[in-house]
Amino acid sequence: MKDTVLKELQPILNAAPVIDMALEGVEAARSAPPAPVEHSAEVRIFTRTIRGPECPLTMRIYEPVSRTEETLPALLWSHGGGYALGKPEYEDGICERFVLEARCVVLQADYRLAPEHVYPAAIEDSYAGLKWIADNAVELKIDRSRIAIAGPSAGGGLTAALALMARDRGEVPVLFQMPLYPMVDDRNDTPSCYEINMKSMPKAWNRENNITAWKMYLGSDFSGEVPPYAAPARAEDLTGLPPAYLCVGQQDPFRDETIDYAARLARAGVSVELHLYPGCFHGFDFIANRTEVCERCRVEYIAALNRAFERAAGRG
Repeated sequence: MKDTVLKELQPILNAAPVIDMALEGVEAARSAPPAPVEHSAEVRIFTRTIRGPECPLTMRIYEPVSRTEETLPALLWSHGGGYALGKPEYEDGICERFVLEARCVVLQADYRLAPEHVYPAAIEDSYAGLKWIADNAVELKIDRSRIAIAGPSAGGGLTAALALMARDRGEVPVLFQMPLYPMVDDRNDTPSCYEINMKSMPKAWNRENNITAWKMYLGSDFSGEVPPYAAPARAEDLTGLPPAYLCVGQQDPFRDETIDYAARLARAGVSVELHLYPGCFHGFDFIANRTEVCERCRVEYIAALNRAFERAAGRG
């Protein structure tokens, strides 16, 4: 399988540790410090504590240092981590890029993680964050008509689920959704999920990791029908959702569920753009963030967000 990975990514993948989704491994990963980030002097980062559905939530907020009283669009970004890992500060780098290159305010809700907090904790926390942004748009100097949602992996799954929830609850208009290589299907029965496994790609996110993560998120004793707000691929009705941008690597276990979800969005009349990156494994744009393919991927999805904001402002 390594021969199918891009040459520029192979040494990075080979140097990566094996992902350990056992409880001990999850605890160790959570305690690891974030990778060093060269923070921009042009971006201000601060936090606010907001009311969550069951407990207070921390919102991590990124905005241009140079802003005055101008009203800016907003992006609610949900971090990745298989619903069990990750912290907002781990993704400071990409959030700062959105601020600088899409001229927006970026916000992250520090949603509760599995297995301590099973579904629907993460999605309800995410919705609480979205609702708080809309309700406090004036104070935050945010254009309530230009709120987008995005995230990678599990954050992409939350993005897709949040688009469904916002449509169904009808309280907050979402301008644009950007689920990046999203974790949307708990069934793990696509050809790519079988193809990318512990034997073929032990150091990338693979079938075994994914099965364990879904059990954590749904609860190991979960039985019954999985709701679409947990696994958006199970949604029967995708009409009325905001325009979407999706991307995925060809060597990602989520390849087929991402392509299928994009196709279903298109069949439902949703404007959708999909990018498939040959030779790229799951999360390549974070793990290999100094490579040409990573930069190309990031430029393309930041540009997609920019276009959405510009069109809504009547400039595109």
